[in-house]
Amino acid sequence: MNGEEFKLKLNERIAYAENIIKSYLPKEEGRQKLILEAMNYSVLAGGKRLRPIFMMESAKLFGDLRLLPPFMAAIEMIHTYSLVHDDLPAMDNDEFRRGRETTWKVYGEDQGILAGDGLLNFSMETALKAFDAAESPQDYIRIAKALQVLYKKAGVYGMVGGQCVDVYMEGSKDTLDMETLMFIHKNKTAALIEASMMVGAILSGADDGIVAKIEKCAYNIGIAFQIRDDILDVIGNGEELGKPIGSDAENEKQTYVDIKGIDASEKDVEKMSDEAVEILESLPGEHEFLKELILSLVNRRK
Repeated sequence: MNGEEFKLKLNERIAYAENIIKSYLPKEEGRQKLILEAMNYSVLAGGKRLRPIFMMESAKLFGDLRLLPPFMAAIEMIHTYSLVHDDLPAMDNDEFRRGRETTWKVYGEDQGILAGDGLLNFSMETALKAFDAAESPQDYIRIAKALQVLYKKAGVYGMVGGQCVDVYMEGSKDTLDMETLMFIHKNKTAALIEASMMVGAILSGADDGIVAKIEKCAYNIGIAFQIRDDILDVIGNGEELGKPIGSDAENEKQTYVDIKGIDASEKDVEKMSDEAVEILESLPGEHEFLKELILSLVNRRK
């Protein structure tokens, strides 16, 4: 697959995911209209839609996509809520994301908090709509297992747990060691990518052994993605990134690059990505696009 063909296929998938996400967003009406506007502003700020795409591509390996759409929307709502809260003054204190003002900057800090809360809760309401498409007892079992994975990976034993340690270490005088940093990256970043790919596989009928392989593949993708993010915060272009570079250093936040340096970090991104591709190639189904997507993340500039 050449570069232009991959770009075309990626744009097609982004557009498809975008339409799915929009179809599940709440209507901006009623006395709580302001919070609904803030929620939708956050979700519609754009982005790569990587998590719904990973979910869809993982499901395609096994062929059954009937139960997928509500979960595709739900994972993006969870991801977006985490960004809304990350941007808050008490967290990363960022005023710009994806090339425009962050939610709290537009709607106020109070509504920014509530917008994140609203998106998290609404993600559950949305994912539960998958039961409407269930056609058999097996479908109900798949949905229940997918819900367990999604909300564990998003919670205190996943993303929230990683955020907790990340925030604690920022305000601590303790030196950040590699073990702690990897705990943060595994949970704060990789967990939602793991959830995306595992949920896609579960909903389309993959067995537990295959799901475990997919979890490991997604872990590698998530870690490589986060290391690349740390690298870009040092050497990236702010205009391309859609947010200021150097925010980690400004916030006195230690990163993978601080511990290992740019060159070693680059090599680790490549190693983790290569391992993810190897795992992918051991799985059934067509995965050429997924492989190209992983490689594109290795070399991304934004």
